[in-house]
Order: sequence, then structure tokens, then C-alpha cells
Amino acid sequence: MTSTHLATHHKKNHTVLGIDVGTSGIRGAIVEFGSSTPKLRFSAEVTLPLPKREGCHSEQSPTVWANALNSLFQKLSEYSDCQQIDQCIVDATSSTVLLCDGKGNPLTQALMYDDQSATAEAKRVSEVAPQQTGAKGASSTLSKVMLLESTLSTTKDTSPSDRYICHQVDFINYILTGQLGITDENNALKLGYDSVQQQWPGWLKPLIKTPLPKVVPPGTEIGQIQPGLVKSYGFNPKMTVLSGTTDSIAAFLAAGANQIGDAVVSLGSTLAIKVLIDKPIFADQYGIYSHKLKSKWLVGGASNSGGAVLRHYFSLETLQALLAEIDISQPTGLDYYPLIRPGERFPIADAQLQPRLTPRPDNDALFCQAIMEGLVAIEGQCFERLVELGAPKIRQIYSCGGGTKNLIWMQLRQKHLMAPVTTAQQTDAAFGVTLLAKL
Repeated sequence: MTSTHLATHHKKNHTVLGIDVGTSGIRGAIVEFGSSTPKLRFSAEVTLPLPKREGCHSEQSPTVWANALNSLFQKLSEYSDCQQIDQCIVDATSSTVLLCDGKGNPLTQALMYDDQSATAEAKRVSEVAPQQTGAKGASSTLSKVMLLESTLSTTKDTSPSDRYICHQVDFINYILTGQLGITDENNALKLGYDSVQQQWPGWLKPLIKTPLPKVVPPGTEIGQIQPGLVKSYGFNPKMTVLSGTTDSIAAFLAAGANQIGDAVVSLGSTLAIKVLIDKPIFADQYGIYSHKLKSKWLVGGASNSGGAVLRHYFSLETLQALLAEIDISQPTGLDYYPLIRPGERFPIADAQLQPRLTPRPDNDALFCQAIMEGLVAIEGQCFERLVELGAPKIRQIYSCGGGTKNLIWMQLRQKHLMAPVTTAQQTDAAFGVTLLAKL
């Protein structure tokens, strides 16, 4: 791969605009870096409409993102020191992708992160792809690009060589800089990029006709802000745009994790775990793959268990009442494996794994406690599995997501997990992505 210049030269004090393109909105955070900790100076948010969903298909017009970005810039222009922003960096949803022409005009709708319609394409990928790739499955970027190409072959007369693959973050960066054909290696992972070898693998190239983008590390300078945006919103004309990352990695950085062995766990409907490691881990059977993050790696996996099991059995009001009755010094000993439906991938790879939620005590507080004990046990097994696969000893566990409000769940985690447990320092991905400018 062509060597690229990493944007590592900074003034002692500099200001970075982070933009997070999430599932429900676009958020901007203006962060000042100096000799002490980064300081959030200003933030704004604009909501996004939901994608158009029908069955396993999920799409959205990229024009929606462009309009929301302009609305966000209108709000950010209220910040009195907009002209002092030195850099801009964007994160966006992983595996959201479209095809564009050479002028950045969308040739297709964007297939969203949760689109699962490329099943035939995913089968073709699985027949040739090695185990150590993030490009498998109907939701992968590669499968979606193959599907988009098949629709274009019957509806557009554009030559494949004149097209560009645009992840959601690439499309936003095009609006900012006018640059096409460049992406970051975190977003490239699900398109099939080999972060270990730092190249596009040979098995991939026969599958698609559209040229593959140039890949650079997150935090690499990719261009300067467009003059039209400077004129419209009062930005610094010398503001540079850096390559970004995915929304989940930006959220990881926001949490405060920055040392080998640091973990971030999202206690949401499911349990999502990421750990900073010194060498990559890939385990396709567990849905585990690694992102390169400068000189380190970020390994992640997700269990189907999580807070959704609690909400399946108890309303929020009932749950809050039951938590007040629980005494964690008296374990239930019920050894549950809480799932809403059969099937688990991590820490156990078993598509037929049955939920284990019996026997059910007559006392609902004990039932609730046993579920949470099961959730903590599963989280512990996730860490044990990662260590077994080669991850270092877990040093610190940062927690985010709605489950952090459940004090009993948090206390059980603090009592039983292998490392100290704390809440995330920040949960704003727009703040987190600015930290790439300092790594």
C-alpha cells in the first residue's frame, strides 16, 4: 500500500470538530486540546429520519445525510470561535454503503448497516473468503457492494471503472473535501481489507467490478475543507479533514479506554464488548474480528444476552421495584443463561443454544437477581474466551449503555468480573472521534 502521512503535528492548543453520524442523528462536538485533558467547548445535534425498512431490506437516501449535515453546520456556526477550528474528523455507522459517480452523485440508495438482503452475495463471499476477514455475512459491506453492482448493471449505463465505493463516512468526507476514492481501514474491514497485511487481498478483487478505494489509517489528513463551506458557515479556511472511523470505535475512545487490556462493555439490549489489544484476533465462529487502531488493535464480540431479557420479563417500573428487594450478598445459585430466543455466538458458538431460565423462583426479586447473575457470568465468559484466544489480561472495564443505571447489575459486575469496573468517562462518539487526532 502507498505510504501515507499521519497527521501528528499539532499546535500546543488546537481545536477539533468531531462529527458522529449515528443511527438516529448527526452530532457535532467542538473539542479543545491543550496541555491538560480535552475540553468540550460546544456541541449540537440534528435528528435523522429512520431508514426505509421492508423485511430484511434497509435503505436511505444519502441526500438525507447531506441535508442533516448542513443543518448541523448551521447550529455549529453559532459557536463564536468557529474560525479557530483546526481539524475535522468524522465517524459513521459501519457497513452503510452506496455507489457514486466521479462527481460524488449517488448512483444508488445507501444500503444501511442493518440491511440483510445480500444473502446470495454473502454465499459467494463465503465460498472464497478466508476465516480471518470481516467481510462475511449478508450485512457485510462487500456483500452489499456486490448487490448494488447487480442492480446498477440493469439500471445505469455508468462504466464500473467510473464508479466509487462510498461508505457513509466517505460520502460525508466528500462533502467536506471534494475527495473521492479514499477510506479509513476501520470502515474498510467489512469490505474485505486485510489490516494485518495492509492490503486488499487477492481473493476479493474478482468479486466486484468497482475500483477499491485507497485505504489510510484513522487520523490521516485527507484534504482541506471546501471553500463553499467556509463561506457559508464561517469555518477556518485552513481547516483540514482527517480520515475517521466507525461509530462504535469512536464510542470506545470516548469511554476513556487507551491502554492495552482496557475493555468497554455496552450494557444494552445485548452485551457488546471491545478490548484494546497488542496483536489481532480473528475467530469467525464467534463473530470476532479486530480493527487496527494506530499501533494497537481493537477486538470485539457481542452476546445475544443482555438487558433485553430483563425487559422481556419485567416492565421498567416493576424492575425498579424488584431491584430494591435484592441482596447480592445472598447468591441464588440458579446458574441461568439468559436469552430471549435460542441461539448464541459469543462466548459460545451455538446457533441452537437454548435459554436457561429455570427453575423460576416464586419470588420475582430472586428471579430478577438470577437473570442478572447470569448476565454477569456470560460477560465473564466473554472475557475468558478473549484471553483464551490471545487477548491480554483485562486491566479495566469501562461501562456504557442503559444498563449502567441498574445499580444492582453494576454491583454484581464489580463483585464478580476479573478487573475493576467503572462507568465510561464520556458516551458521546462525536467527542471520542476527536481523540484520533491525538493518537
